Amino acid sequence: MTRLSIEQAEARLTELFAEAGASSANAASVAWALVMAEADGLKGHGLSRVPTYLAMLKAGKIDGRAVPIESRPKPGVLAIDACHGFAYPAIDLAVIELPDLARAQGVIACPIRRSSHCGAAGLHVERLAEQGLVAMLFANTPGAIAPWGGSKPVFGTNPIAFAAPLAGREPVVIDMALSKVARGPIVAARQRGEAIPEGWALDVHGKPTTDAAAALAGTMVPLGDAKGATLAMMVEILAAALVGAHFGFQASSFIDAVGGPPDTGQLILAIDPHAMGGNWFDERMRLLAHAIEAQEGTRLPGVRRLGLRAKARAEGIEVADGLLAL
Repeated sequence: MTRLSIEQAEARLTELFAEAGASSANAASVAWALVMAEADGLKGHGLSRVPTYLAMLKAGKIDGRAVPIESRPKPGVLAIDACHGFAYPAIDLAVIELPDLARAQGVIACPIRRSSHCGAAGLHVERLAEQGLVAMLFANTPGAIAPWGGSKPVFGTNPIAFAAPLAGREPVVIDMALSKVARGPIVAARQRGEAIPEGWALDVHGKPTTDAAAALAGTMVPLGDAKGATLAMMVEILAAALVGAHFGFQASSFIDAVGGPPDTGQLILAIDPHAMGGNWFDERMRLLAHAIEAQEGTRLPGVRRLGLRAKARAEGIEVADGLLAL
C-alpha cells in the first residue's frame, strides 16, 4: 500500500479514467467521488470500485464521453439525461443548477435517467446542504432484494440520502441502503477473499450465507425485514417508474462489464428551508441537534464520517500499489 494525499489520489484516478477513454471532465468527476467516499470510510463506494468501473468503461457498458443533457418539462422539474454515462457528471450538473431553482420557487425535483451507480449518495446531498438546501436523493440499483417472502431479486439495495444545513456547523447527512448493509462492502469482501457476517445476505436457495460470492449471486436481507422491502419498492417507484429508468430486476450489474448500460435512475429533491413561510428553520435545527447531543453516547448522523475525512485530509489515504500500476 502507498499513502497518497487526497489531491494525489484524485489526480491518479483522473489519469486512469482518462487513459481508459473517459473525457477529462468525466474522469475528474468520477475520481472525486471515489476518493471522497474512500476518505469518508465508505470503502464499498471508494477505490474498490476502480477495477469494475474501468472494465465497464472499456467494454462500452458506460459511455465515458457522455455529456448529460438537462431539460425543464415543468417549472418545478429539472430533468437530466445521463446518456448512459457515469452518474457523477449528471449529479454534478444537478448540484450546480438546483440551488438557484430551489431558492426561486421553494422546491425543485430533479429526475436523472439513463444513469448508473451513484456511489456514496450522501456526498451529493451534502453539497446541496452546504448551499443552504434541504435535499433528498433516491437511487435504484440492480436487483438485489427479493419481495418479502420471495426468493428472487426484484428491488435494488436502493439508497436513500438526506442532508440538511445546520447553522455554523457541517450539514447533517443521513445515507443508508435499504439492505441491512450496502452491497459495496460485500463486493469489497469478495475482492479480498474474506467472509461476511451472517445476517447480511442469502444464497440463491434463500439460505443465510457468509460467502461473499454466494451472497452476490443470491439476495440481500432488507433493512427492517418486510418494512425494508416495502421501502425498496417505494424507491423503485420514485427513482425508476417516475424517472423512466430500468427497474432493479431489469438493470445490468454495477459490478461487472457484462451486458448493456444499467439504465438506472436517481431522483433528487431540493427544498429551500426558508420558503415555508418563516425563518424558524435554523433555530429549530439547533434545538434538535442540542436535544440529541445532550445525551451521553449520542452523536449526529455523519459525525464519524467527518472525523475520518479530516484524518484523511491530514494523513492521506492508503492506495493499493496494484491500483497505481494499472
